[in-house]
Amino acid sequence: MSEENRLGDYLRARRELVTPDDLGLPSHGVRRVPGLRREEVALLAGISSDYYLRLEQGRDRNPSAQVLDALARVLLLDDTATAYLHQLAAPRPRTRRRPSRRPAVPPATTQLLESVGLPAFVTDRTLDVIAANPLATALVPTVRVGENRLRSFFLDPAERDLHADWAATAAQCVAVFRRRLGTDVDDPRVVRLVGELSLASAEFRKVWARHDVRPVVDKPIRMNHPLVGELSLTLSKLDVDGPDGLALAAYHAAPGSQDAERLALLASLTTTGPARRAEPVRREASGADPRTGRPENRLDRPRRTT
Repeated sequence: MSEENRLGDYLRARRELVTPDDLGLPSHGVRRVPGLRREEVALLAGISSDYYLRLEQGRDRNPSAQVLDALARVLLLDDTATAYLHQLAAPRPRTRRRPSRRPAVPPATTQLLESVGLPAFVTDRTLDVIAANPLATALVPTVRVGENRLRSFFLDPAERDLHADWAATAAQCVAVFRRRLGTDVDDPRVVRLVGELSLASAEFRKVWARHDVRPVVDKPIRMNHPLVGELSLTLSKLDVDGPDGLALAAYHAAPGSQDAERLALLASLTTTGPARRAEPVRREASGADPRTGRPENRLDRPRRTT
């Protein structure tokens, strides 16, 4: 998404995903463009073709709420996507100063991770894992402090092998990521992450170009775990109070189900221990961690369990 024309980029991306058949329009011959034509969107939204063109090109950035709602209806946007469209068209607030360190996990959240008895972890707004309990890492090995969930989904082959519905789960992860960011996509960490994944993964480029946004909802997850076999779980996420955009995620199974038994078996095979979390440490002049000698942007990995 270009910083200069986020609204136009979004309108164009969503227009290309809607076909004439979706809206009951006649389709004559071969169409040279994917999705709807600009003229069709304008006609159905009750605005002029020239005005809609100006919106897509970024030459007009102040559409009314009524126009945005009409465009949302034509582009078949759900409530979450409609709210996102309005957010893109709103005046951007002054850029806030971002913290240079990773956000700290509240003590109560750390205590919950250690006592909940479920695979659970905490991510920041860029989906970096900043805390995880041992069972979460036993269930999903890439869920460990210092890893990024998007990077793991698209660049780690083991993640594909683990998730039976990898493509749908990865796409959902991207859509939730974009929804959580809102219009604040110029964070240097976000720019670097999106750039890295766009270069390294054709699948990420395709999903990112759709501009999908999804709310954080309970999601069914199917896994093929190497130790306990097939699992059908639910991934639930809760926002952590505070200004840092933290979220607590936990996997759970239906009580009394075979999946719950297999999750309990995995827990019995996992050495218990405190949740791992990112902590600021004193740095040497070289920028290395004096405990490990690693560079500043590396975090300790959790010990392997046996």
